[in-house]
Amino acid sequence: MLILTNFPRFPQKWRSSGGMTGEAVMVETVWQILKLSRRADLIIINCNVKLTFQLALLYTLLPFLRRPILSNDIVLRSPKTMASRMTAKVKKALLSRIDHFSLYFRILDGYEDYYGIGADRTSYLPFKPNLRYKHDVQAESDGNYVLCFGRSERDYDSFFAAMEMLPDLPGAIPPPNFNQLARHASRFTRPLSELPRNVKILEDDGSTESLIKVIQGARVVALPIVRSRIGASGIGTYLNAMLMGKCVILTEGPAANDVLSDEALMAPPEDPAALAGMIRRAWEDDNLRGRTALAGRLYAEGCGGEPELRQRVLDRAIETLVKS
Repeated sequence: MLILTNFPRFPQKWRSSGGMTGEAVMVETVWQILKLSRRADLIIINCNVKLTFQLALLYTLLPFLRRPILSNDIVLRSPKTMASRMTAKVKKALLSRIDHFSLYFRILDGYEDYYGIGADRTSYLPFKPNLRYKHDVQAESDGNYVLCFGRSERDYDSFFAAMEMLPDLPGAIPPPNFNQLARHASRFTRPLSELPRNVKILEDDGSTESLIKVIQGARVVALPIVRSRIGASGIGTYLNAMLMGKCVILTEGPAANDVLSDEALMAPPEDPAALAGMIRRAWEDDNLRGRTALAGRLYAEGCGGEPELRQRVLDRAIETLVKS
């Protein structure tokens, strides 16, 4: 059995957990897929929106070449303008050509409403902490500040408003890349000169070593997400923080309260007062902070790393598209 995939480091010779075996060929473009389609039995596209739409269009125009397709971790945004709503209708039609989606969240309201991706064509898979196996990180629940970081659909505005309600607590962020934040639909509307006095900007050169140092210094990690999000924003970030033993506060929504319970603390979206209250609780209640951090670390460790995730994606593709 031959699989075409863009999943990084997918084994050339693979074996599913159920015992099925086969080969895989790495592909990066729709033209490579076109050349190999007649030989392929299955296609797995990982986290590549453009390639997914190109493949859907290809098989719409050339249906005799069509092969079963699993799209893993497709990242879609809620349309906010008239033009994006019109585009969403086209995308919905193309995505109807995809056989199955494996996603890292269970709340499908936005994906179904805008793009027609419902429970009948989806499966939930746990994600993984990106630091697992790649770096030797120590779990430490204590720290010196409340950390907010990341770029995908982050709600820095609510974090800043919350920290203004907590003038006695120290907050911190890495240096913001405003172009990246805008590109990834985050809210950061304040100029740096108007940040709360108790929020400092940490040193960060963009390396993984700097990322680890930034997380290590945190006592609490707060990751507020914008209300309009419909997918799994921030999941890799919070799993890294959990792996490092940090108490994490998340915004209710996809990839948060639909997949976690006591592994993280939750706050409603775009509610600075509620976020401030949860930060205060986590900062002052050693038992709550330690209990949450421990549950989060055990969960993150249980997710494994890239090899385990890759195996989960492979198994789901075999189960849903080959054995069905």
